[in-house]
Amino acid sequence: MSETTQRPSGLPFLKGHGTENDFVILPDPDGLLDLGPEEVARLCDRRAGLGGDGLLRVVRAAKDEASVALADQAEWFMDYRNSDGSIAEMCGNGVRVFARYLVHAGLAEPGPIAVATRAGLRRALVAEDGPDGAPGEITVEMGRVALPGPDGIEVTVGERHWPARNVNMGNPHAVAFVADLAEAGSLFDAPLVAPEGVYPQGVNVEFVVDRGERHVAMRVHERGSGETRSCGTGACAVAVAAARRDGVDPAVTGQPVSYTVDLPGGRLVITEHPDGRVEMTGPAVIVASGTFDPTWL
Repeated sequence: MSETTQRPSGLPFLKGHGTENDFVILPDPDGLLDLGPEEVARLCDRRAGLGGDGLLRVVRAAKDEASVALADQAEWFMDYRNSDGSIAEMCGNGVRVFARYLVHAGLAEPGPIAVATRAGLRRALVAEDGPDGAPGEITVEMGRVALPGPDGIEVTVGERHWPARNVNMGNPHAVAFVADLAEAGSLFDAPLVAPEGVYPQGVNVEFVVDRGERHVAMRVHERGSGETRSCGTGACAVAVAAARRDGVDPAVTGQPVSYTVDLPGGRLVITEHPDGRVEMTGPAVIVASGTFDPTWL
């Protein structure tokens, strides 16, 4: 925090996850927090902090310069940070957890919720809880997919090399199809991606195997976080890449296509529409809440 930021005696936080992609949630409706990369990294540290794959700051769109242009379309801005403190454009699982928090906190009702992100407006549809009290699944409009060049992208882990598909879901992805997910190795370190310079801001790398008809499984190395249990934008990128590999393009057929994507932390269903819009459906839960002493930072 900057020295000019007034520190409350205790800062509230929550923990939530979507298919085990977990986040520290910091309510900051009036945009009073000024968190730097080192402070975010400390909060996300799994041994010395609260622990998470990333951080979601919940702020009114009108109160943050990064989202004020969307304030007439969405009340809330999802300020997403990777676990190393770096800023990312979007996080699909994060949007679901963000929407779940808004309902949990009484800031929104189940149903459609607009969320401002650095990648633009995202719309979530929060289903009513089940009769047993189980949280309803959440469908998020993930925006339109882009398949930019160049061709000839290659991913390397150790001595293994695979061709990869460049997919952009508001953030960059390199999708490689492999024979066995174990071939990706530990994913403690970022896989090498060539040619150099094609992803100047870094890239999320997905490794994918087939499980059945329009059914795949994946692992992912997220830039700034390492391997995570799930990645929503990564699952979308994988579904689109799998569809093109399978010769399916909704823009050509005029029909939406859906793929089931299994991740280490759970299952997501991804639907691509003829106009390029991609939707993601899956769970999101809030698991804990509390306060922390800001002087610890």
